[in-house]
Amino acid sequence: MNSVPGAASELAGVQEKLKPAPDPADGTRFKVLGALSFSHFLNDMMQSLMLALYPMLKGDFSLSYAQIGMITLMFQFTASLLQPVVGIYTDKHPKPYALSIGMGFTLVGLLVLAVAPSYGFVLLAAALVGTGSAVFHPESSRVARLASGGRHGLAQSIFQVGGNAGQAMGPLAAAWIIIPFGRPSVGAFSAVALLAIGVLWSVGNWYRAHRIANANKPAPASAMHSDLPKAAVTLSMTILMVLALSKAFYITSLNSYLTFYLIERFGASVSTGQFYLFLLLASVAVGTLLGGVVTDRIGRRNVIWISILGAAPFAMLLPYTNLEWTGIMIVLIGLMSASSFPAIIVYAQDIMPGRVGMVAGLFFGLSFGIGGLGAALLGKLADVTDIVYVYKVCSFILLIGLLTAFLPNLDKKHRRR
Repeated sequence: MNSVPGAASELAGVQEKLKPAPDPADGTRFKVLGALSFSHFLNDMMQSLMLALYPMLKGDFSLSYAQIGMITLMFQFTASLLQPVVGIYTDKHPKPYALSIGMGFTLVGLLVLAVAPSYGFVLLAAALVGTGSAVFHPESSRVARLASGGRHGLAQSIFQVGGNAGQAMGPLAAAWIIIPFGRPSVGAFSAVALLAIGVLWSVGNWYRAHRIANANKPAPASAMHSDLPKAAVTLSMTILMVLALSKAFYITSLNSYLTFYLIERFGASVSTGQFYLFLLLASVAVGTLLGGVVTDRIGRRNVIWISILGAAPFAMLLPYTNLEWTGIMIVLIGLMSASSFPAIIVYAQDIMPGRVGMVAGLFFGLSFGIGGLGAALLGKLADVTDIVYVYKVCSFILLIGLLTAFLPNLDKKHRRR
């Protein structure tokens, strides 16, 4: 929050740094990637405030676990429905300044959440924040690929790690600001949304310049057609989507109910729960960055395998550990499970060239939607059983990742040397 008062000078500096070079397609544009990552940090920090507010919302409106799950469903299902639509549209009609417009929906959603007089308005706020996410993610992923200079895994991880770090900061921001000062203090984060809008406007300037500079350059054949047969593309996309959705389902179960799990099983305080949630989300951020770096070196499929074999054992042990080991387990789960997402996105974009926005919207959108549906179903299950039982059921979900065995191995062709 300390950066908000100096927003004007910071934006001026960002705009200067993002001025395009004569050929914006030449080399990896780390300043553009940094701006996208920073915006993703601000975007997801604001979005994760809603998760961190669940205990407060539960008390304010006397909500059941199922109603808590419905908040997650409203946010993530809205994003799920709209993201592929946005991606398909902008693949054909790129809109450089759509990122700033999308952030405006998030700003309005925060203001509604701050003053919501009833549960229905909380759901409306969640839908508005989900709409902002629907615009932000596919377009940002497209710009990240354009700025990658061919280092697609690295670019995707730099973009994604900003969002993961923002999600990790949400619980801390809630603990430091919102819990002490109450739900109306959420409105103060509208200043953060304004800062993000300004940064994304500068990114839009670079994006527009990139399109102008490359308007008359023919796209390489590899950027328009896949070498895989159509049946193999269909099978691979189906497997990749199942892998992404299983991870989203599991991670969302941790995000939504970890604080309640710690309170119910160990008698932990809300502040302890927020700290453990921060540990989980911070480990997801680190895992995302490491996964993108390693993807460009050892290949997409290998990273996916390492992620599955690394995370599943810890997920199955989690419901049976004490409080201290629970912290260790969630860190290991976060590191391992998150490392494969950049690899999954890059793999899908490689086998469906020319549809970068659609692929990003499909994977981000469906991950949000299935994650939200999972949160609602698990909330209902927790109401009729208990939250500890829910974590035992979820412990086997990551084993779905064994479907990786059926993915074609593209690594020999695409690995950077």
